Amino acid sequence: MSEYLNWKFRDVKPDGPAPALTPRQKLANWWHYSKWFVLGGAVLLGLAADLAASALGVGQMQPDYQIAYVGSSALPEQTVQAVENAFAALGGDANGDGQAAAVLHQYLVGDALDENADYTYANQVTLMADLESCDSCFFLLENAETFQADYQILADADGTLNEGGSAYSVAWGECPALASLDLGGYTEEVLGEESSGDNQDRLAGLQLARRGFWGDKTCENPEACDALWDTLMKGVGPA
Repeated sequence: MSEYLNWKFRDVKPDGPAPALTPRQKLANWWHYSKWFVLGGAVLLGLAADLAASALGVGQMQPDYQIAYVGSSALPEQTVQAVENAFAALGGDANGDGQAAAVLHQYLVGDALDENADYTYANQVTLMADLESCDSCFFLLENAETFQADYQILADADGTLNEGGSAYSVAWGECPALASLDLGGYTEEVLGEESSGDNQDRLAGLQLARRGFWGDKTCENPEACDALWDTLMKGVGPA
């Protein structure tokens, strides 16, 4: 080192050993440099746990009954809830999990040539997946005859699969077990306009049917579904 530098730093004393850090200071220092790795790992772990739970059905409500609505316009949320509550109450707990639950799936179909063709096609694909996996046992249909002609999946009055012709169906309003229930009302917004009505009126014109099965195909809780269908058909006139 030059004499000038020796003179310039003549009063500078070398640093002594750094003071030892307390455990709290060590933890704070570690957290300062590692927190983003820890947080990122926690997020990834949470996602993995959520995916695993979804795959195994952990913590998820398992429906006792599944209903497929097939129509040209969506049912209001309050109407969907009313249908689910009605089926759950009439059917009861079928899978032994301590609660009665029903789920209604909405499949909107229409003219494949209209401006919503992509949306219609997506709904049809989802509906086909439902039919293939035997998810829904019950159907609420705007037009049962057209549905049966397209998919040939509905059952006759005795529950056997009808592979051709018109299968058995009954209008919601002609089914005393359902039409006698107080289902409340609904409110929905269509094209910016809010409208409301009675859920029974909204459902009255829909047709109720059940699917038929062949071979070893069946739905979840088949005995309970058969029993619920018998309950729904009480008081209905002959086919």
